Amino acid sequence: MSVIHRTTLTPGKLELLTAWLPSRPWYRGGAGGPELAKAGGFRLDDPEGEVGIEFMAVTDTAGPHPVTYLVPLTYRGAPLDGAEHALLTTAEHGVLGRRWIYDGCQDPLLVAELTALFEGRTRAQHQSVSDTPDPDVHVTRTGDGPLPDDFTVTGDEGEETVLTASHGTQLRVRRVLRPAPAGPAGQGPDEAGRVAGIWRTPDGGTVRGGFVVLREGPRA
Repeated sequence: MSVIHRTTLTPGKLELLTAWLPSRPWYRGGAGGPELAKAGGFRLDDPEGEVGIEFMAVTDTAGPHPVTYLVPLTYRGAPLDGAEHALLTTAEHGVLGRRWIYDGCQDPLLVAELTALFEGRTRAQHQSVSDTPDPDVHVTRTGDGPLPDDFTVTGDEGEETVLTASHGTQLRVRRVLRPAPAGPAGQGPDEAGRVAGIWRTPDGGTVRGGFVVLREGPRA
């Protein structure tokens, strides 16, 4: 179980994302840099209780139209071997000390717990309350059985980061969030599963849409 500490993080999350987001191929802002506000998200638990796992939604209001990004992050107490390319920064946590903050799509622990979420072995947790499931995060999946355990990032395609495993099974992480059409935010016809949730809009409302899509490849 992850414990949410009421303390400081220096630099703060919005500060570090302001510096990092413009370097991403799916960033939609201009040269002036983003103006970010927290918009929502959820957490997953590390079974060992050591690593923070967060899916964070942030909205950039710098341009003529707000853009909401989904940023999976992991917070570690020591460097992750072989993941120097995925390190956003280090930060000082008021309780836990130095934390190494990574792009979660590149962190095997986050990917393993996301797979467990699709398999029904874990539940999405509230972003800011310890040991509290988030009822606004809905997970659907067609079929059952274990998913592959060898997902790796194979690239960014448009507004998604794609993780591919054996037999072509994919996890497609939506980086630019789009509200779902009116009605239930269920699976699309080419999807084998979906994680959907809500996020806040700049006018104080909320919208719902997909966060992560599962596409299963052919079975052996």
